[in-house]
Amino acid sequence: MSDDQMFSISRRAQLTTWIAAQMLRGAGWAALLVVGFGVTFAVIWFFGTLLPAESRDTPDPNTWDTVDRGEP
Repeated sequence: MSDDQMFSISRRAQLTTWIAAQMLRGAGWAALLVVGFGVTFAVIWFFGTLLPAESRDTPDPNTWDTVDRGEP
């Protein structure tokens, strides 16, 4: 009695399994990227909380949007 055929799956099932694994792999990379951005923003926020309160009261350094263009 041959047991070789007991554990074999069809070609369609193999392809379906491969596609599902590739989609899960891509979802894992996307989740890693999103978590990486979140960690980066959290680190920047954390260092921002360590700054003194007076640093938040400084004027905006971008003054180009307040320049008078001479228009009426």
